[in-house]
Amino acid sequence: MISMYSSKPDKNGELEEEADDGNVEYKLKLIDPNATRFEHLVSQMKFRLLEGQGEAIYEIGVEDNGFPKGLSDKELEDSLKTLEKMAKKLKAEITILRKREGEIGKVCEILVRKLAEEDFNEIRVAVTGNVDSGKSTLVGVLTRGELDNGRGLARMNVFRHKHEVKSGRTSSVSLQILGFDSRGEIVNYSTLKNPMWSEIAEKSSKILTFIDLGGHEKYLKTTVFGLTGHRPDYALLVVGANMGIVGMTKEHLGIALALKVPVFIVITKIDICPEHVLQQTIDQLTQILKLPGANKIPIIIRNQDDVIVSVKNLTSGRIAPIFLTSNVTGENLDLLRQFLNLLPTNKNWEELINKPVEYQIDETYLVTGVGTVVAGTLISGTVTVDDILLLGPDEFGNFREVKVKSIHNKRLLVKRLVAGQTATFALRKIKRSAIRKGMVLLDKTCKPKVAKGFEAEILVLYHSTTIQPNYQAVIHCGTIRQTAKIVDIDKGTIRTGDRAKVTFRFLYQPEYLKEGRKIIFREGRTKGMGKITKVIYE
Repeated sequence: MISMYSSKPDKNGELEEEADDGNVEYKLKLIDPNATRFEHLVSQMKFRLLEGQGEAIYEIGVEDNGFPKGLSDKELEDSLKTLEKMAKKLKAEITILRKREGEIGKVCEILVRKLAEEDFNEIRVAVTGNVDSGKSTLVGVLTRGELDNGRGLARMNVFRHKHEVKSGRTSSVSLQILGFDSRGEIVNYSTLKNPMWSEIAEKSSKILTFIDLGGHEKYLKTTVFGLTGHRPDYALLVVGANMGIVGMTKEHLGIALALKVPVFIVITKIDICPEHVLQQTIDQLTQILKLPGANKIPIIIRNQDDVIVSVKNLTSGRIAPIFLTSNVTGENLDLLRQFLNLLPTNKNWEELINKPVEYQIDETYLVTGVGTVVAGTLISGTVTVDDILLLGPDEFGNFREVKVKSIHNKRLLVKRLVAGQTATFALRKIKRSAIRKGMVLLDKTCKPKVAKGFEAEILVLYHSTTIQPNYQAVIHCGTIRQTAKIVDIDKGTIRTGDRAKVTFRFLYQPEYLKEGRKIIFREGRTKGMGKITKVIYE
């Protein structure tokens, strides 16, 4: 897939040649177009917004070949007026990102974003990093708009359980949202002290869902589930400036890279860290990011230009932006907020909307007065209220019909859900005990087959001895988490660093799998990763 923000300046300020697809449009000038030309420009903008799932970048004063010629102040002013009229016609708003000098005048970069309607643009960010690095505090500060007091005030808003409040450590997957309106203003920081999710969702054109994961080794299974089951678009790796790269930091980075999730890094606590210790942490991080397994170009974000360049190139997988922040003084948090506002949708969900329904269940609830409720992500298709779907597989591999009573997206009652969105469904006439994590809801017209096992091409990341047939490990694939046994290895035995084709068989119950899906297997710590090449049916 082409990066959503595909324009990238070279050292002379020139951009790559304009691409036919993607959501970036170059325009030298937009001055007094006639009616026919204006309609054509509006159609073009509609296409770019569709490509960017509600967001587009316009480069004004730039030729089609990427040369930044520039415009006079008057020409630029007139061009921006035309652009604003075009956006208004499509119920969108424009925000100037930056102005810079071209060859003979100014070049302007503009964000065009659709106004909030029933469907908002959702981006999921998994927050990872070692225990005590400041993950929950960072999420608390970003979503509440209030700085921390240095003693854990901000993270109290994020914790879900009493023991987490007491210990100051996250043990479960905690979800928090940050809403941006069409102008890029943060909706959470409105007049209300603590706005409800539904109030944020109603006013937002774009919502970031932070999936706050546990940093302690004993919660690794929950962290891996968060990275596989919640299908994040990005991973935010939090590193304490005073701690450096310790504990689970490398492990979390390795899992995100294995799942091909673009990573950006936030170094916290720079207010209490001596300069030489901070430099050591940056050097350690840079060293790891440049290793062959990661192969990233680290970019320290110091100004708005760095923000825009890094956002444009993040989905290419080649760069790793690094923010140096403090949750107590607020240093550089504005740059991080600008970056989050501009984060592009990482997956092309648009083409999956018309495919058959597949909804992966990651949580179940029993709600008084409502009944059984499931939470999860819609991987493909569109679901509307009163749809009949197939739920399964149960322990015997069977599916049963269920009816969707209601849909809540970010606790806002909606009539439909499209591919790429997370939501809860209230299901009619089904007991909570009959549903488990890892089950799916499928289109009622499909005839699903269930898997007893699968073949996968794997890479062993770390194992102290050799791995041979009969070895058992926990498999993570999407929301599936189950122990499986290796029944065959094409090389006989494998060890750390080896690649092989391996056959796994589930120990307890069949699962719904598809070829091409990524897996992680672990036994305590992560042991390896791979990709399913063949599903073995009953």
